[in-house]
Amino acid sequence: MIEVTFISADGKTRQTVQASEGDRLLDVAQANGQPLEGTCEGQMACSTCHLIIDPADFAKLPDPVEMEEDMLDLAVAVTRTSRLSCQIFLREEWGSLTCRVPAESYDMQGV
Repeated sequence: MIEVTFISADGKTRQTVQASEGDRLLDVAQANGQPLEGTCEGQMACSTCHLIIDPADFAKLPDPVEMEEDMLDLAVAVTRTSRLSCQIFLREEWGSLTCRVPAESYDMQGV
């Protein structure tokens, strides 16, 4: 198991959940009520699952592919440690992962 902590956009709320090896971070977030749209359902065709990874944990992750970097260019409030949660598959060796929901996002559905 890996412990995943989600921090709300305003920093006031923290939710820590247990996830399994190989779980996709987007799926874990959505299953636990995090406000990640994931419009493209993990096909890397939008940036609505953008999360900001804690700098202490960022180096644990594999490098993003060029296509992910291109999609992050479209994300609002992107930072140096931003990633698309649909592209992160959890590994037990990480032990834990902390991420923050960005303060702003595009609503691709126009709602």
